[in-house]
Amino acid sequence: MGAWLAGCLFMDLVATQNFRSVDRLLSTPSAQASEHIRAMGGHDTARAFLRYQVSEQNRWYFENWERIQIGLGMLLLLVLLFGSVADRFALLLTVLMLAVVLAMHFFLTPEITRLGRSIDFTPQGTPSSERARFWNFHGAYSGAELVKLGLGVALAARLLRRKKRREIAGSDADATYRAAHIPARE
Repeated sequence: MGAWLAGCLFMDLVATQNFRSVDRLLSTPSAQASEHIRAMGGHDTARAFLRYQVSEQNRWYFENWERIQIGLGMLLLLVLLFGSVADRFALLLTVLMLAVVLAMHFFLTPEITRLGRSIDFTPQGTPSSERARFWNFHGAYSGAELVKLGLGVALAARLLRRKKRREIAGSDADATYRAAHIPARE
């Protein structure tokens, strides 16, 4: 569960920083980079191309991270079903998280990818219905990500509380056994 949550937070950080890196690179290019930027047609052309490259990278990252999440969700579901005492609430939270990831992977991500590719080289600030739809889907994806993270935090808390209760019950059982079977020292 910790790996799943950490992976989600890491991916959110990577996606935002990838785009910011383009602007950082272009704001203070080296002399050699400046020559290549001029050869590409200037700052705006280089920015569009570099943002396209970052977009393709992020698309690949998210598509594959979603696949990994589906695997993690299925594994966690199997562990909760067969590897421990059944906890219906933990199962429900896991199924909901998995459902969110499946919706993201099979509905939101393909549409974001399609729309993103259609606007990759559209100049910034140029109004288009595709850009508006892209941002609507992007907002839905961000909302789904927040829901998934909320469910994950709730599930992690549930699992930690359950583990703590078992540890307390185990230490009580140990104390009862010792009191019944091991003579007290005087």
